[in-house]
Amino acid sequence: MYAIIETGGKQVRVEVGQEIYVELLDVEVDSTYTFDKVLLVGGEKTKIGKPYIKGATVTATVNKHGKGQKVIIFKYEPKKHYHKKNGHRQPYTKLTINEINL
Repeated sequence: MYAIIETGGKQVRVEVGQEIYVELLDVEVDSTYTFDKVLLVGGEKTKIGKPYIKGATVTATVNKHGKGQKVIIFKYEPKKHYHKKNGHRQPYTKLTINEINL
C-alpha cells in the first residue's frame, strides 16, 4: 500500500516504513506528525482525491532536523570586474512513515 501526500509545495510518494526528507516542519524530534493532504492511496484498490481524499491520513515519526548540502551561487559579468559568490543550505526534516489510514 502506498500514498501520495502533499507537503512543502511538493508531492511525495510514501510507503509504510519508508524514510523521507521533506521541507522543514515545526515539530519536535521523536514526536508524530499527521499529514491530512492525501492526494492518492494505491494498493489493491486505488482511491483518488479531488483534490484530497476526505478522512485519509498518513502518520509519521520525526527522526531529525538538519540542513542539506551547500549549493554555491556564483554570479559574474565578464570584463566588468563584477563577481559575487553566495551559498545556501536548505533545511529539512527526516521522517519515518508509520501508517496510512483511509
